[in-house]
Amino acid sequence: MIPDPAAKKQAYALARERVIAMWRGEADAIARMATAACILHEAMPHAFWTGFYRVVGAQLVIGPYQGTPGCLRIGWGKGVCGTAWATGETQVVADVHAFPGHIACDSRAESEIVVPVKDARGTVEAVFDVDSTEKAAFDEVDREALEEIFSRWYDHD
Repeated sequence: MIPDPAAKKQAYALARERVIAMWRGEADAIARMATAACILHEAMPHAFWTGFYRVVGAQLVIGPYQGTPGCLRIGWGKGVCGTAWATGETQVVADVHAFPGHIACDSRAESEIVVPVKDARGTVEAVFDVDSTEKAAFDEVDREALEEIFSRWYDHD
């Protein structure tokens, strides 16, 4: 079930506090990703897959994540994740079946949001991907909250 906007805002505010507190003083990207995937997965009852695809060479490579098995590798500009990587912009997709070139890692996916995670220079080093079994599960509340969380990616202090 998709929470109402007020409930989502409240859940994201609590998740943001937890994520930022856990990231404080931790410079290891994998540890930070694992923590964010876990906390955000718990905060998003409308999601069944929550996690990262890391830029490794010329591909996105899975992990860390919470949920069912996903695609192991995704190419530049391919699917929703590859599009977020190529454009450097968040992708909010209400119906993944209508997205040109969508990659069906799990046939249950109906909607998706993918947020680029950028280093201090603004280069995409990973994407944060969330899938839902419900169409139009993600909106501006999700976009704004996730972008705000990942804008703090390099706040290690």
